[in-house]
Amino acid sequence: MADKVFCITSGKGGVGKSTVTGNLATALASKGYKVVAIDADIGLRNLDLILGLENRIVYDIVHVIEGACTVEKALVKDKKTKNLYLLPAAQTKDKSAVKPEDLVKIVEELRKKFDFIFIDSPAGIEDGFKTAVAPADRVLIVTNPEMASIRDADRVVGLCENMGKGEPKLIVNRLDPKKVARGDMLDADEVVEILGLELIGTVPEDKNMVSYINKGEPAVLFEDSIAGKALRNISERLLGKNVPFLKLDYNESFLDKLKKLLGGE
Repeated sequence: MADKVFCITSGKGGVGKSTVTGNLATALASKGYKVVAIDADIGLRNLDLILGLENRIVYDIVHVIEGACTVEKALVKDKKTKNLYLLPAAQTKDKSAVKPEDLVKIVEELRKKFDFIFIDSPAGIEDGFKTAVAPADRVLIVTNPEMASIRDADRVVGLCENMGKGEPKLIVNRLDPKKVARGDMLDADEVVEILGLELIGTVPEDKNMVSYINKGEPAVLFEDSIAGKALRNISERLLGKNVPFLKLDYNESFLDKLKKLLGGE
């Protein structure tokens, strides 16, 4: 059976894990699949902001576990993207409020009603991470092309395999072709060589990403967003399609060459 429950994790915080989660969920929902995104970062939720649903939350995942409401009642329906739902994290609890068996039970119930489920894991490798990974069919590891992020991702790889989750797939996020060309940043191939994982996508740096996040509008909804295109391509690969990777080579402009001659960047 094809994978339908994906946990997006990283090890290191701040690499864009929640952004990737929200965008992949939105991309597949936009294609007509019924999708739910679960924020498992209890106490530090952000997925609601990325999807622009922060003002519509009434119940959260801890309410479901405590029996205060059903999981259906806690789901927030996205009005912009048909077929997309969010199960929010609690803002006032800590990660001990959701145990692995709690999330497994919720996901098993949602499996019957949704085509795809995306779980946004908290950073780190503690109990919150283990809870988020527990129900997953497949783990997607997000890393930035920098050594601190890669080292933390490597820890996650080993833990996932120890948990019987098989080999995760890799997403290299926020790759800057200009920095790669200058030798200031690793390229995706180098990251793959270090981690030894199958690459499922490389997401380039996008100057508009902060604006998209602040407005609660996932980049995949914008045709002119290079990061949005890369994320849409990843969603296609999750469906088993063979989609070519974007060419992210940096071509030095005349202005850049002139700056160098003048002693600038």
